[in-house]
Amino acid sequence: MINYQNIKPLLFKLEPEVAHHLAEFVLRLPNLCQVPFNSFLNNHFIADEILNQELFGRTFYNPIGLGAGFDKNATMIRGIQTLGFGFTEVGTITPKPQPGNPKPRMFRHIEEETLQNAMGFNNEGLLKAQQRLKKLYPYTTPIGINIGKNKVTPEIEAISDYTALIKALHELGDYLVINISSPNTPGLRDLQNEEFITTLFAEAKAITDKPILLKIAPDMAKEDAVALTKLAVEKGADGIIATNTTIDYSLVKEPKDIGGLSGAALTEKSFEIFDAIAAELFGKTTLISVGGIHTAKEAYRRIKAGASLVQIYSGLVFGGPDLIRDINLGLIELLKADGYTNITQAIGADRK
Repeated sequence: MINYQNIKPLLFKLEPEVAHHLAEFVLRLPNLCQVPFNSFLNNHFIADEILNQELFGRTFYNPIGLGAGFDKNATMIRGIQTLGFGFTEVGTITPKPQPGNPKPRMFRHIEEETLQNAMGFNNEGLLKAQQRLKKLYPYTTPIGINIGKNKVTPEIEAISDYTALIKALHELGDYLVINISSPNTPGLRDLQNEEFITTLFAEAKAITDKPILLKIAPDMAKEDAVALTKLAVEKGADGIIATNTTIDYSLVKEPKDIGGLSGAALTEKSFEIFDAIAAELFGKTTLISVGGIHTAKEAYRRIKAGASLVQIYSGLVFGGPDLIRDINLGLIELLKADGYTNITQAIGADRK
């Protein structure tokens, strides 16, 4: 098989968005799950019962998921499954198609192993995503669907975008994620408030009993993040995903003045917000941690802090597909070293 670290220098000569489209082309190949790629799957999908857990009515064979933003249009689900992820989150999907922000809108900070993106929910819209998901449902591994409002939708009408998406997609995902935390849609983060959260979850829960999670930004004060997520759970949220990208540009040496940062530079900022939320909500709801996770040690820290699942994205870009296998194998070693026979025993260990 091709060694990712050997081809990474060539990929990094391409514009980041071009490299992403190349990856999408490969992952969409119809024979990807067949020989010789099935040998790749066998080497990367770690089937060890110590990592298994039941959540949202599904078995998660390992806790490592692909975060939203990679497979925006639900075109790569089967290909992504060959990489060894325990679950995948598609989107962000908006009701209407939209091109996103002007290019260039994705940048690499190679020294910091960090990405900066100002994509702006570029996607082909609800109908196309719905058609693709229907063809694949039910899925072999759990699939979450991340949803957001269109850029042109006024804040006062944002609820209608989210409810339309929930009505159309709730039967096609194992869970849904309310995204009001991207920095790349003007006014979106303003929806991180009590009135919007209360109204949204009241309407969402009237539509479906499918798990609905809230994804939050890392840039609010800890006490505000805790208050907001606590409110969301009280109003019906089935889980919290922390965190989205940050607009704290001080984390890299040569930032652009647009978009949000993800990757290694976000590690501590993301953990601090997650840890504060988990201190309040562990044991009361499902917690998923994302942001700067690129080693088994960091994934384990999030798990012991209260995360049932973790997600990666930028780590995949810098580390390649082997990262998924390496994190899972590392987690197995860490769990066994601490005397655990199943990952559920380690979740929240630092909170107990």
